[in-house]
Amino acid sequence: MTDDPTDADRDALIDAAREAAARAYAPYSGFHVGAALLLKNGDVVTGANVENASYGLTLCAETAAIAKIANEGWIGELAAVAIVGGRPEGAALAGAEAVHPCGRCRQILNEAAEQSKTDIWVHCASGDGTAVESYRLSDLLPAAFGPKDMGLVRD
Repeated sequence: MTDDPTDADRDALIDAAREAAARAYAPYSGFHVGAALLLKNGDVVTGANVENASYGLTLCAETAAIAKIANEGWIGELAAVAIVGGRPEGAALAGAEAVHPCGRCRQILNEAAEQSKTDIWVHCASGDGTAVESYRLSDLLPAAFGPKDMGLVRD
């Protein structure tokens, strides 16, 4: 999927992110975000945003998912990510604008992407599924500082 994702591969990853968003804990903003990480072996790991009354302690969906793969020793296995967000309306997420990773999440994704030696695809989708935008991470975070700058990319 990292070279040229098919629409079906991209859509399956977005669907996994949408399912994760349904599990978000967002009592303060009411904005649910889900992330789905595709690993090189084809596995998908998801995360959802987890808000906190002390807003600075809130975890973004991408951060939650990256923490999962790091804790399993898979930090160097990232191939692609999908992010979906919106406000819940009934059983579905509403929102017609594609949701993009925040700056902090772009940096966190870059850490895993550099360890994976892959310029990962980042698929951004709206809650209602009407908008999908795909980017290479290097386009979202050009001239990124990361493990390569510290000589810490895995062999």
